[in-house]
Amino acid sequence: MSLFAHLVEHLADLLQPLFHASAAAAAIVLFTALVRLLVHPLSRASARGQRARAALQPRIAELKKEHGKDRERFQKALMELHAEEKVSPLSGCLPSLLQMPAFFLLYHLFSSSTIGGEANTLLGHKLFAAPLGDRWADALGDGGLFGPAGLVYLGLFAVVTAVAGFNYVRTKRMTAAGAPAGDAQAEGRSETEQATATALASVGKIMPFMSFFTLFTVAVVPLAAALYVVTSATWSAVERAVLYRDMPGAAPAAAALA
Repeated sequence: MSLFAHLVEHLADLLQPLFHASAAAAAIVLFTALVRLLVHPLSRASARGQRARAALQPRIAELKKEHGKDRERFQKALMELHAEEKVSPLSGCLPSLLQMPAFFLLYHLFSSSTIGGEANTLLGHKLFAAPLGDRWADALGDGGLFGPAGLVYLGLFAVVTAVAGFNYVRTKRMTAAGAPAGDAQAEGRSETEQATATALASVGKIMPFMSFFTLFTVAVVPLAAALYVVTSATWSAVERAVLYRDMPGAAPAAAALA
């Protein structure tokens, strides 16, 4: 923890001539960008994996037709197909999982009053008028919604809402473009398969709204961690629009960033 605190302080010192009192906040944004750059190769691999999985859908449909209701044989054939094509169903999870330690480090760093037995001086740093160790509730209690600190949070909420709205439109288009034909494909399915398809359809309806949950995260974590979340979410929106621009339904979203 002390080593990480020194890293943030060192970055803040380097950025101080440009950002003055908000240098530590700028350091967190820079740190987030560095983390995302490190994870970017995995994001590119995840995009390639998703395109490969999309390309395999006709062959998967053939396997399902070939093996009929024999789920065990179908799952075995599916695993063999993924191994043959070197496609991992879990590859999309890795970029998100590898970012979690950085988020929790920031959360813990700006939630602790002491580091290594000494006072945590980072808590005195601010983003404009808002202390990096405070939460939205603290801003509301010190000036209210439109107070100096409250306005900082309103700015973050505006950015998150814009990013979430962009992700909502993009996800809806991609989901619609990749949706199955519905009732025409329902014939011949077992009750279990139909129940699974219904559950997946329900998840598909919820997925476009998931980005809006970031608003809750920003509201309850220390401002430093909220900055990490906002920066990472914005990076993800741009990165996914570029990496998935050739996926069905993604072209309009990618064009919006051009």
